[in-house]
Amino acid sequence: MEILNYTEEHRIFRDSLRRFLEKEITPHVEEWEEAGIVPREAWKKMGEQGYLAMGVPEEYGGPGADFLYSVIVTEEMTRTNHSGLAAALHSDIIVPYIQSFATEGQKHKYLPGCVSGDIITAVAMTEPNAGSDLAGMKTTAVERGDEIVLNGQKTFISNAINADLVVLAARDPHTEDPHRAVDLFLVEAETPGFEKGKQLKKVGWHSQDTGELFFNDCRIPKENRLGEKGSGFLKLMLKLQQERLVCAIGAVAGAEYMLELTIKYCKERTAFGKPLSKFQNTQFEIVEMATEVRLGRTFIDKLVADHMEGREIVVDVSMAKYWTTEMASRVADRCVQLFGGYGYCEEYPIARAWRDIRVTRIFAGTNEIMKVIAARFMGL
Repeated sequence: MEILNYTEEHRIFRDSLRRFLEKEITPHVEEWEEAGIVPREAWKKMGEQGYLAMGVPEEYGGPGADFLYSVIVTEEMTRTNHSGLAAALHSDIIVPYIQSFATEGQKHKYLPGCVSGDIITAVAMTEPNAGSDLAGMKTTAVERGDEIVLNGQKTFISNAINADLVVLAARDPHTEDPHRAVDLFLVEAETPGFEKGKQLKKVGWHSQDTGELFFNDCRIPKENRLGEKGSGFLKLMLKLQQERLVCAIGAVAGAEYMLELTIKYCKERTAFGKPLSKFQNTQFEIVEMATEVRLGRTFIDKLVADHMEGREIVVDVSMAKYWTTEMASRVADRCVQLFGGYGYCEEYPIARAWRDIRVTRIFAGTNEIMKVIAARFMGL
C-alpha cells in the first residue's frame, strides 16, 4: 500500500516536468557549473511552464496545487544533479513566508512574479557569527518614523546574486528578549543601502549563487515588516518544519539517484571477466544502501502525508532532516568507492553528487541542532 496518494494528474505532471528538465535544464548544467550561476532565463522558463511556487493560490497568479506537486518538483530537480536553480528553496521555503504573512497588497505585488520567475527570492538569516543560533543575530532593524533602518551583514545566502526580493531576519536592538526582538522584513534588491557582496567559492554547489548581503542604513517602509512587531522568531519556527522536510525529501531523492547511477555502472563495468554487480561485495554494498534508501523513503513519505494533514511534526522532521542527510552522505561515499577511480573524475556525475550532498548536513539547521531540538521535545 502506497503512503502517498498520487493521482493520474500528479503522474502526468511528473512526466511533463521530467521531459522539460531533460530538454531545457540538464543540457546546460555543465555550463552553469562553470559559470557559477544559473541565468535568469532558466528561472523564467520554469515559471512559464508552471513549475515554480506551486502552492500559491490562483488569486495571486499561482496554480494553488497541493504539496505533492512540490514534492515532485523537488525530486525531479534533484535528478538534474545540480543545485543552482534552487526551485524548492524559492517555491517551498521562501515564498510561503510571503504567502502566509504579507499584506494583501504585498501578496498581489510579489506573488505573481514569484510564480512566473520574474522575481527570484532569497531568505537572509545566517550571519558570520550567527548560524543555527537565530537568537544571536546582530543585524538590526530600528524604527524611525514610517521607516525601518536596517544595518548588518548576512552570509551563506542562496540565490544571493540573482535575488530580486529578500526575506530578511533582523532584530530590534532595544528589545532585551532575544526572541521577541526578531522580525522578518521584505527588502527589494534595488533598495538604497542594500548591497550584494561577493559570490562565495564553495566545495560543491558550484552553480548556486551563494553570497553575502550587506545592509548599510538601508531604509524600507514600516509596512515591509511581515506581521506584528516581535513575531519574527515565531514565524521562522512555524516555517522551518517545511524547510527541513523539503531538505529531507531532497536528500532521499539524491540517495535514490546516486544508487541508480551506481547500479547501472556496476552492471556495465567489468573486472576479472565479469560485471562488478556479480561480485558478492558489490551486491552486499548495493543491498545495504538500497535498504537504507528504502527506509528513508518510507519515513519521508509518512512525514509528507502528516504535513499535508496539518499535523505538528517538528520532532519527526528534525530527526528526518539529520538522518536522511547523513544517510545520503553515506550512500554517496559508498557509491564513489564502487565507481573506483572513475568516481573521482568530474566527467562522471557521481562525483558532483558526492560533492554536493555534503552541505545538506549543515544548512536548514545543522544536524547537531536537529538532535538538540529533538532532545528538548523529548524532555531530555
